Amino acid sequence: MTITAKAYAAQTASSPLAPYDIERRAPGPDDVHIQILFCGVCHSDLHTARNEWHNTIYPSVPGHEIVGRVVAVGSAVTRFKVGDLAGVGCMVDSCGHCPSCAEGEEQYCDNGFTGTYNGPVFGGENTFGGYSQSIVVKESFVLHIKHAEKDLAAVAPLLCAGITTYSPLRHWKVGPGMKVGIVGLGGLGHMGVKIAHALGAHVTLFTTSAGKVADGLRLGADEVCVSTDPAQMAARGGQLDFILNTVAAPHKLDDYLHLLKRDGTMTLVGAPENPHPSPQVFSLIFKRRQLAGSLIGGIRETQEMLDFCAEHGIVSDIETIRMDYINTAYERMLKSDVKYRFVIDMASLG
Repeated sequence: MTITAKAYAAQTASSPLAPYDIERRAPGPDDVHIQILFCGVCHSDLHTARNEWHNTIYPSVPGHEIVGRVVAVGSAVTRFKVGDLAGVGCMVDSCGHCPSCAEGEEQYCDNGFTGTYNGPVFGGENTFGGYSQSIVVKESFVLHIKHAEKDLAAVAPLLCAGITTYSPLRHWKVGPGMKVGIVGLGGLGHMGVKIAHALGAHVTLFTTSAGKVADGLRLGADEVCVSTDPAQMAARGGQLDFILNTVAAPHKLDDYLHLLKRDGTMTLVGAPENPHPSPQVFSLIFKRRQLAGSLIGGIRETQEMLDFCAEHGIVSDIETIRMDYINTAYERMLKSDVKYRFVIDMASLG
């Protein structure tokens, strides 16, 4: 027995997303069936729909920033009941027994987590994401939403953009007394500014656009540096403890590595289609600097992030759209024509 749900899917790398009916499994004993209310639009959705990472399984139903309401639970489910608000992020399963899974770091599962869409990381049956009416997910990968209902649309991007920035900020112990740089003011960067500010750090936003200075300050940056101005960059040399680089386009990493103090770290969370130019070894060895990467967060940490954001009143800055606007939204996203995240109102799917 299956559940039919309306969705939007890409059938090929070059075809627009269009209406498509999908089949969801009937809830098993450990499953939660969620009516999707809102789904954020992540740049990963576009990369996948257009096969830019060369691993897409078609038909592709993107969407991994899901907020909805529980409409049914399996007999063994204990943490959710019908009527609860619930979230689903980038993963719906993992092996559950490797060291990473045992430590609550399912995103680094040795055997590959199962994505909310596009199936298991190392290959397997396709999965369909949140551009749909409903989803069925095992309880251990479902998250509690504690924000007010009026904020639900703006909560959705926390399930990817929020945890992608929160996880490295927590892992590198960002807090009061630290000087932190956020590179880029897009869907990820604006969340990085908000969260780093809430953690108590002194936050410097780096942007190529002088037009984003006022917005960066509004979002919580203590100062904004226009990175195309050599004088502004030089004035901040060797001052930062940590840099979160959210830019998903190839760029010169050395320009930012030089801003770090001794033993400082720059962590990359943007995933460009083509590689960054390799940094110079001297940018690292003379100050024992580190260049690192980070991938979303585990389920435990994602719940921690959601609770932290609810406590501090943090949500994403969004533009709500109808489902049938998605192809236009993709084109606008490519032009950075959104402040700062599109969110689909799934009621528009019918």
